Amino acid sequence: MRLSIAYNLLQILFVLAFAPLYAGVLSRMKEIVQSKRGPSIFQPYRDLWKLFHKDEVVSSEATWIFRVTPYLVFVTPLFVTTLIPVLTNYPLAFAFMGDMLAGGFFLGLGGFFAALAAVDTGNPYGPMGASRTRMVGFLAEPVFMIVFFTVSFVAQSTIPYIVQQKWVENPASFFSPDHVLLLVAFLMLILAEGGKIPVDNPTGHFELAMIDESKGLEFSGRGAALMKWGGQMKFLVLACIFLNVLLAPWGLAHGREIGAVLTAVPWILLKILLFAIVLVVIETSLSKLRLFRISEFLGAAFIVSVSAMIVSIFVGR
Repeated sequence: MRLSIAYNLLQILFVLAFAPLYAGVLSRMKEIVQSKRGPSIFQPYRDLWKLFHKDEVVSSEATWIFRVTPYLVFVTPLFVTTLIPVLTNYPLAFAFMGDMLAGGFFLGLGGFFAALAAVDTGNPYGPMGASRTRMVGFLAEPVFMIVFFTVSFVAQSTIPYIVQQKWVENPASFFSPDHVLLLVAFLMLILAEGGKIPVDNPTGHFELAMIDESKGLEFSGRGAALMKWGGQMKFLVLACIFLNVLLAPWGLAHGREIGAVLTAVPWILLKILLFAIVLVVIETSLSKLRLFRISEFLGAAFIVSVSAMIVSIFVGR
């Protein structure tokens, strides 16, 4: 039991340590593709260090929601990390405390409070971005649920470790129509929830066009650092679910020795790097959608996820 808890803590440290690096690698790779020099891949660490050492300014109009939100946004991805396979392919101490649907709800909780905090201070730009964020969330959350329902039909479980074992035991299922549709829908969901092109432009700084970034406009100092770090961890957690549970559930530690778990770290980083290359290709090949076209994009993701569920029910294996 103690060893299982220790490995859970190791998974949390993995997400804490490499989430900013993942964001830095993505940013640098996009700049290289666009023939720009771009910042260092370690720039997110420098940004977090600078923000943690700045004074925090809180509006006199802000309520407890504004003060609590950065900590919720920071903690919720870490809680989900204890439920999913990040480094090991066997269940750890808290693996059965919640399934993937519960993890989606926890990630959505952080986004909900972030939207409330954007409205809390009365800044005109915050509510504009919060309304767009809730529009994206309102359309993305059904896709979350349908994707996980489809997983439950295919794997007869929504516990990430059990789902991952089902794919490993039956590699031929990776080429089945329902699984391919499931991967497409979840990839579209990651682009929407991560604030990536074509849904949002994470490098844009025009307040009237911001969606995901607008939620942190009013935060400064430690609050801004926690919001930024929490967003980076959320994106890495979604990538781990996509890679380790649905797409490529290999490279995880099989043994319970600490050496086996540490050996899994470079393999997981390699998978994440390859996924980053795919995201860069997508982001540099498409342009940001107009606001009214975002609903069409997420509507397409919903249709794809429903199609995956229908194929899974009526075709089966």
